Amino acid sequence: MGSIRTWSLAVIAGIFVMVVAHQRSNADARPGQSGAAIVAAAVGPATAPAGRVTGLPDFSGLVAEAGGAVVNVSVTEKAQKMPGLPGLNGQGQGQGDGDDPLSQFFRRFQTPAPGPDRAPPSRGVGSGFIISADGYVLTNAHVVMDASEVVVMLTDRREFTAKVIGIDKASDVALIKIAASGLPTVRFGDPAKLRPGQWAIAIGSPFGFESSVTAGVISALGRPLSDGSNTSYVTFIQTDAAVNPGNSGGPLFNIDGEVIGINSQIYSRTGGYMGVSFAIPIDLALNVKDQLQKNGKVMRSRIGVSVQDIRQQLALSFGLTTPHGALISSVDPTGPGEKAGLKAGDVITSVNGRNIDHSWDLPAIVSQLPPGSQARLGIWHDRKATEVTVKTVLLEDAPSQASRSSGEDGGGKLGLVLRSLQPSEQQELHTKGRLLVEDVTGPALAAGLQPGDVVLGVNGVGVATLADLKREIARAGHNVALLVQREDAQSYFPIDVG
Repeated sequence: MGSIRTWSLAVIAGIFVMVVAHQRSNADARPGQSGAAIVAAAVGPATAPAGRVTGLPDFSGLVAEAGGAVVNVSVTEKAQKMPGLPGLNGQGQGQGDGDDPLSQFFRRFQTPAPGPDRAPPSRGVGSGFIISADGYVLTNAHVVMDASEVVVMLTDRREFTAKVIGIDKASDVALIKIAASGLPTVRFGDPAKLRPGQWAIAIGSPFGFESSVTAGVISALGRPLSDGSNTSYVTFIQTDAAVNPGNSGGPLFNIDGEVIGINSQIYSRTGGYMGVSFAIPIDLALNVKDQLQKNGKVMRSRIGVSVQDIRQQLALSFGLTTPHGALISSVDPTGPGEKAGLKAGDVITSVNGRNIDHSWDLPAIVSQLPPGSQARLGIWHDRKATEVTVKTVLLEDAPSQASRSSGEDGGGKLGLVLRSLQPSEQQELHTKGRLLVEDVTGPALAAGLQPGDVVLGVNGVGVATLADLKREIARAGHNVALLVQREDAQSYFPIDVG
């Protein structure tokens, strides 16, 4: 009986607590809100599945914290004579698109100078950001390259004439300095931690509208650009954050307010934003900055090899399970790669522990190493993984050309008609190859070979006679990678003879 009484009292107490809670909930409820909605509000929303976007961020805090370090860069360009019109000046920076047909789509996008019908001085506007409290500012090389005067305007409207400390055309990075102290500075992020789909925020001066903020996402990483701008040592961050003429040289931030890149180029058919923009990774830019600040110039390294990208057929030819790495197509006979034993047909898969996924990753990574340093290369050689240590050397403005190997072919199975070269013909063609392609049909034609090519090797093995070539093709099976010299360049051509 006592236990029943105790249980009844507990039930009554529980009902009383529920009634009180219900009354308080009704008192707090909005008019028309149901009890179910109140319970749902109390419990909270269901946890979103991993990877699903549940809301949009507010960037105002980021802009308040970092925006003060973003500056407007105005330049007065050096006078340039217009062809055929003595005494008048050219339009100035950002206007030369070069002869490369693709370059008309890639625009370096500081605000251009006035039209060619206007007298000097020509002017341009770009962006930059403060990296030290004593006045060092990073921007693009093409913003200040031909300037006779550079003026930096801060967000508090103070203006300073800037000194150009150094310019590096190859990376499109420039370091300038203003006479000021106690300035706000940016924080730096790690581009290696970026992933496509993460937020990206740009602050700059599009069309001269300083301190403009746009946001988007990281679209892709490690993008090379064939734009004729000599930025072969940069693999870019691609974003869809809106950037326009005048954003050039401004910072690209991650969601934590850290600078991850310098906005440099856009892909456009109109000269304005079309949803694709490119930023220089900040780790590369800081490497350039350190050298400009210390030496006034940038020294890069090379290892003396020419490489090409690997696709599925080439991967199969060399025994790789997946297409990755940089395939060596030629080796400089006087370079460090030759001394380390690198051969055409080797595949470089890493440098000092950093993966090489595409051929363009190799020069971007190697060039940042100090000349004379040791580079530990992961190599796929003779269908086995190994390591080779190479001592880098200085990359000159016009490095010596890579060596030319020798070559041969197997005839009908590939669809090639070949003949042997005479020594005088080898000298005339500047080749060590021995077999000249005279006619192309079948699989070789489909692979892109042409009459006049010189065949140098098969699947990484050099061949000197037709018998050598036939032997190596028989060993290769269905997937054959021919090393071919065309004019002054060497490349591998994958051929499926299945």
